[in-house]
Amino acid sequence: MTTRLTGLIAATYTPLHEDGALNLDQVPKITDQLLAEGVSGLYVCGSTGEGMSLTTAERKAVAEAFVQASGKRVPVVIQVGHNSLADAQDMAAHAQNAQATVVSATAPSYYKVTSVDMLIECMAEIASAAPRLPFYYYHIPSLTGAVVDLVAFLRKAGERIPNLAGVKYTTSTLEEYQQCLALDGGRYDMLWGRDEILHSAWLVGARGAVGSTYNIAAPLYKRILDALREQDIELAGRLQLQAVQMIATIKHYPFHPAMKAIMGMLGLPCGPCRLPQPRLSTADRKHLSSDLERIGFFEWARPSTINVAISDGSSQ
Repeated sequence: MTTRLTGLIAATYTPLHEDGALNLDQVPKITDQLLAEGVSGLYVCGSTGEGMSLTTAERKAVAEAFVQASGKRVPVVIQVGHNSLADAQDMAAHAQNAQATVVSATAPSYYKVTSVDMLIECMAEIASAAPRLPFYYYHIPSLTGAVVDLVAFLRKAGERIPNLAGVKYTTSTLEEYQQCLALDGGRYDMLWGRDEILHSAWLVGARGAVGSTYNIAAPLYKRILDALREQDIELAGRLQLQAVQMIATIKHYPFHPAMKAIMGMLGLPCGPCRLPQPRLSTADRKHLSSDLERIGFFEWARPSTINVAISDGSSQ
């Protein structure tokens, strides 16, 4: 099954109330803002969306909310990975019935996948539950422990998984990524998943990327891609450095709780994260806001105000 997802695909945050319950009333506002800023797709209930911390019923509700809010304006990818393959199949079938565009899944992570053949069997079971949808394997070995040869996986998996369309590739091994891109004449759609080195991935052939920080800085990343398309490598590098400095600032705090706090600062309240992720203290929120101000984030987080005159991490 051939499909191509291009541009910036936001790995969406799942909005919660302060007590941890779903706050799906925020989904249309979040969706509209992301689309207004140039995001070209939504990746729902992945690592960013705390899919693994939600119940199966909650994940279905979140999937429905984003599909409905998108109004078919952009592709919506539903991530259904689960330690129970039966639950993953159930969510895949639900995504298909809910008229999602694509279904995606991580490997089971409690009992580790240790071979290409076992990964193929697990992904085949999940993908078979949504045969009308393109299927993307979500490769994030740092969290799942599924450290396998992706080139070998793709060489064999197409025979077993008819709707295999590509991979969400969230690790930094650019040489493997490039081999996957070239396999069988570019048969598989390889979505890049590391915001910090987006421009490097684009230079080796990436044309679609999924990221957490696209939620708060899509205009910056769009400028990076525009510069690359115009072959202005120097400008692309300067803009990418700005993104790297932004991410380094956020990583001084628990990353996803900090990202949710920033969403609130930008007028898109998403609430806290669920355990085992911590909550940001009031003091940390204030420090985070001050740190972001120091690098000029609130001046260039919107399309018309991106400043690339940087040298030491400070806006000029």
